[in-house]
Amino acid sequence: MEKLAVIATSPLFEMLAPAELARLAELARLYRYSHGEVVFEEGDLGDSLFVIVRGQVEVVRRGTDHGAKPLTVLGPPEFFGEMGLIDKDHRSATVRALGEVELLQLTAQDLRTFRLAHADGFTFIVVNIARSLSARLREANARLVPQD
Repeated sequence: MEKLAVIATSPLFEMLAPAELARLAELARLYRYSHGEVVFEEGDLGDSLFVIVRGQVEVVRRGTDHGAKPLTVLGPPEFFGEMGLIDKDHRSATVRALGEVELLQLTAQDLRTFRLAHADGFTFIVVNIARSLSARLREANARLVPQD
């Protein structure tokens, strides 16, 4: 697996220059998870985001009956965990592996390091996160109030 190839295909890094993509690939760390393994728990402090390299993850929230309510399933080249970087709050959901999963992680510190040398690229990442959050909000709104 070449980290640069994965990063170059992720919508999170659209509009970035080749040198910026290469720097992010240097900063990213690869993690592997087995089926059912938790990437992070709802309530954990969010300090990183993940890009899916291979496999799928399930995003779930705790229900009122203490069970887990599935929200969505994500696969390559999608990303998750970005909300914690934006609002510096606790994780709003639990993410766990569905089968064997490989993820690239970028921490808040990685992105601060990136910003120092690549301010324009950092701006594009923030815009791409905003686009993703907006799309997810629209999807959630559509589920709450179905169209006639």
